[in-house]
Amino acid sequence: MLLLTSPAFALSAFLCFFAAVSAEDPYRFFTWNVSYGDIYPLGLRQQGILINGQFPGPDIHCVTNDNLIINVFNSLDEPFLISWNGVQQRKNSYEDGVYGTTCPIPPGKNFTYILQVKDQIGSFYYFPSLAFHKAAGGFGAIRILSRPLIPVPFPDPAGDYSLLIGDWYSSNHTTLKACLDLGKKLPFPDGILINGRANYTSFSVEQGKTYRLRISNVGLQHSLNFRIQGHQMKLVEVEGTHTLQTTYSSLDIHVGQSYSVLVTADQPAQDYYIVVSSRFTNPVLTTTGTLRYSNSTGPVKGPLPGAPTTEVGWSLNQARSIRTNLTASGPRPNPQGSYHYGLVNTSRTIILESSAGLINSKQRYAVNRVSFIPADTPLKLADFFKIGGVFRVGSISDRPTGGGMYLDTSVMGADYRAFVEIVFQNSENIVQSWHIDGYSFFVVGMDGGQWSESSRGQYNLRDAIARCTIQVYPLSWTAIYMSLDNVGMWNIRSEFWARQYLGQQFYLRVYTPSTSLRDEYPIPKNALLCGRASGKKEINPTLRSLSLYPLLVSSSSIVAATARPIPNQREPRCR
Repeated sequence: MLLLTSPAFALSAFLCFFAAVSAEDPYRFFTWNVSYGDIYPLGLRQQGILINGQFPGPDIHCVTNDNLIINVFNSLDEPFLISWNGVQQRKNSYEDGVYGTTCPIPPGKNFTYILQVKDQIGSFYYFPSLAFHKAAGGFGAIRILSRPLIPVPFPDPAGDYSLLIGDWYSSNHTTLKACLDLGKKLPFPDGILINGRANYTSFSVEQGKTYRLRISNVGLQHSLNFRIQGHQMKLVEVEGTHTLQTTYSSLDIHVGQSYSVLVTADQPAQDYYIVVSSRFTNPVLTTTGTLRYSNSTGPVKGPLPGAPTTEVGWSLNQARSIRTNLTASGPRPNPQGSYHYGLVNTSRTIILESSAGLINSKQRYAVNRVSFIPADTPLKLADFFKIGGVFRVGSISDRPTGGGMYLDTSVMGADYRAFVEIVFQNSENIVQSWHIDGYSFFVVGMDGGQWSESSRGQYNLRDAIARCTIQVYPLSWTAIYMSLDNVGMWNIRSEFWARQYLGQQFYLRVYTPSTSLRDEYPIPKNALLCGRASGKKEINPTLRSLSLYPLLVSSSSIVAATARPIPNQREPRCR
């Protein structure tokens, strides 16, 4: 048995290991300290969650197939987890950073995430996944660039900016969480942020040059519309897929989604409004930033550019217009259109219907009647160590069933390499947003009313956009095709964070009996063990010795800060 007796020796062994097995794939190291700190996003002091003292957290810049070594120190007074929205964690759901797969980092301890952005490009983000921490910050942008020899279907921009937009509350996340724990609803948000600020964010451009804006809706609930006064936006990428380069004057970006646009500074030299406003809400929340020409001759002026109609049809038509660029290369040199998903026969249809109601006199949300409750042990660890009684595969139906809502730790089973059709049915009068961890899927159709088999006649089986987060309009349906080519335990959730917290999620167990490293990596050497997995040992020590994930940094003690009340903080009224 090899003992790593010093950090230098551990690093040396790690580098030698990667040189042997993955010489072509670089690695990037990050050290993050997660702490509380005072922030003023809406002009009032409140407690935020900072990463290395920053709100939002630092960007991750990387290239296709890079290995990301992210050592996270938890200086909070409560457990903490980070998840990586859109990063597929190929063969490695252990690192997904949601409670169904990964043990939280205890207060005063650290954990090293070891990820690979395998065969991916595009714009994504990370966020804290536990205890409603997302309402306090802890999120940041992820930018995955193409490898140098892979052609990109547009010239290099003069600049590349990440914009994190989202609705925001001026109250402490613990107060919001307390509302939900009481079985109440949250009040209407207090504002909208652009990169952690309301009405003060600016971006500098030079006249005549073109810039790339990567825009992610990291908010808690509301769809947002993004527009720039006097400028058009050319859409070029959505969540890792190069798109047909359609030009828009404004874009609807639903919660959890990421878009990448090109903007040319082709107007007279002055400052221009960047506007973000809530969609389908009353009242409408609006915030502004500034697109600032380097040779500007004056400040912003004139009225704000108007929002699109409040009719859902406008947004639906825009969503249908977003298509895959079939001739562009993705993360590999072959064209994105070389995979003909429309010619593959589906082996299973899964219909997921959301619902809202009371269970035990408390507000809950459900999928196919089941309102998810977390188990005492991460499901992936319980599965790996064969711990009985934690969850039951098949505890959620793959079709809506009659009857009332109930509580369970819902897990749906699925076969590795199956090709499935999933229909999200929305019987409520709100726009919903759904995310699937571990995958990118083809959005083949969306329309109003109830889905039926005849709805397949309007599917786009040629150039549907491939992405990982999709909206479902009120009283409507959205259908996707998905190849289950990634073994693991994967979270399917509402991106409305209060709904996710109160049960509108479940896990998809993509299973193969094979134990080959070709299909799934073994449990990481440094995996935290908690719940009924505490003290467990590797079932197959041989697999552990083959793990691609050496123990780089063991959990060490650090000082944890304590959450504290903020004087004069505005407290929400639970609904």
